[in-house]
Parts: sequence; structure tokens; C-alpha cells
Amino acid sequence: MTPDQYCKDKAAQSGSSFYYSFMFLPPDKRRAITALYAFCREVDDVVDENLNANVARASLAWWHTEVIAIYNGSPQHPVTRALAPVVRQYHLPQEHFHEIIKGMEMDLLPHQYADFPSLKQYCYRVASIVGILAAKIFGYTNPDTLKYAQDLGLAFQLTNIIRDVGEDAQRGRIYLPMEELKLFGITSNEILHRLDSENFQKLIQFQIDRAQHYYYQAFAQLPAADRKAQRTGLIMAAIYQATLKKITASGCPVLTKRVSLTPLRKLWIAWKTWMQN
Repeated sequence: MTPDQYCKDKAAQSGSSFYYSFMFLPPDKRRAITALYAFCREVDDVVDENLNANVARASLAWWHTEVIAIYNGSPQHPVTRALAPVVRQYHLPQEHFHEIIKGMEMDLLPHQYADFPSLKQYCYRVASIVGILAAKIFGYTNPDTLKYAQDLGLAFQLTNIIRDVGEDAQRGRIYLPMEELKLFGITSNEILHRLDSENFQKLIQFQIDRAQHYYYQAFAQLPAADRKAQRTGLIMAAIYQATLKKITASGCPVLTKRVSLTPLRKLWIAWKTWMQN
């Protein structure tokens, strides 16, 4: 199996909304963004699939060395071998990949996020940086496009947090800021025990409103000259915003179930958004 095929299989197996947005790209950019996505999946899986934090930490340390190896010309893993020509072609900074891994390392710490600025740092590392790298692959002429990509990545991660509240609680994780739980009269134990309430519904609606704010802020920063090149990100945004709408329409049952769109619905949104932009 070639490194590119490994990355393609990794992306397809995830069933992620991102996979549907890649389908409309020309082959070279599709290979590049798929390699980037596969890298993110690999380091994320280290944390999600290792119950032993020390083992996970050692594995992430190895990934740091693999990132260095990409730039030294000696990567060993199929994903880093696929990334090697990508970082050269699109001039992707080495430190951005280390930041992504540092974001995953934050999930190994037994702490909760005190406030939104603290959560925002985490989101920057695991999502905004990815958005910036993706924007570089898609192509841009105006530096403001990177501001758009940073905010769009934040909006994506906030959407993931909203959608996965129940699943994260089962892992003992709470990404909703503690300051905001207190504001809405919710305790950590209520989240961890997945106890729904009127106050929790108000808290989630607050989170949804903020995520939507960052989508619209991102769109406002996307220069018209780069809109066509960045259509893949706009497809992702359309799918993610549709997911938020479905969560709201379903009564925000995020503590007990994972609300998602069908593959056919994602494909339809992807095609429609591509044609409209």
C-alpha cells in the first residue's frame, strides 16, 4: 500500500464531514489535504485509543520526531511520507504540526477549561492551525484568508464540542468552560452523568449561538478573490452548520446521542455548495 492510499483509507474510514468536501478538489490538492487530515486523525487516535496516558504521551513524543523527520527527509510512517512532498510544495511550517500535537497533548491533562479563552487556546491548536494549513493548500492571494481559516477552524471545533458533549462525558472530559456552566447553574457532575435539564438546554443554545458567530465572522473575513479557491472550507462549513441546525431542531439531545447527517445529505450539501461558490 502506498502512503497516499494509506491516507485515503484513513480519511474514508473516519466517515467525517471533511471527507465529503475533499471529493471536488483536483487530484494534487485532494492528495495533499487528505494527507493533512490523515495526520490529524493519527495523532487524535493516539489520545482516544490509549487508556494509559503515559503510553499516549510517549506515542505523541514519537510523532514530534516524525514531524522533524518530514523536514529532514527521513519520515518513516505512511502519513509523514505522504506529507513530505506536501510541506515542500505548499510551504507548510513545521511548527504548525508540532502545535497540533501539543493540542492533543492537552487532552492528556486531567483538567477542565476554566473559561472560554482557555478553551480557545485548545481549539487554536487542534483546529485553527489545521484550518490555516488547509487554506495554504487550497490556495490564497490575500493574507486575510488566513484569518478566515483561523476563525473557521474555531467554529468547527466548537461545533464538534457541542455535538460530542455526551460522548466526551463518557470519557470523563468536559470541554464546555466551567465559568459558563456556573453561569447557567450547571455542575460538572450533571454533565458527566449526562443529566439533561432546562438550564443545560440554555447552556447548549449559548454554545450554538457562539459557534454560529464564528462562522459568520469567518465568512466576513474571506476575500472575494479567494472565495473560489476556498470552496472546500465553505463546503465543510455548510455541512457543519446543517449539523448545528439539526441539533437545534432535535431539541439539543447532545448528552444522550450524537446527532449527525446521513452520508447522502452530506454529499448533497457538498455538491450544492460547490456549485454555488
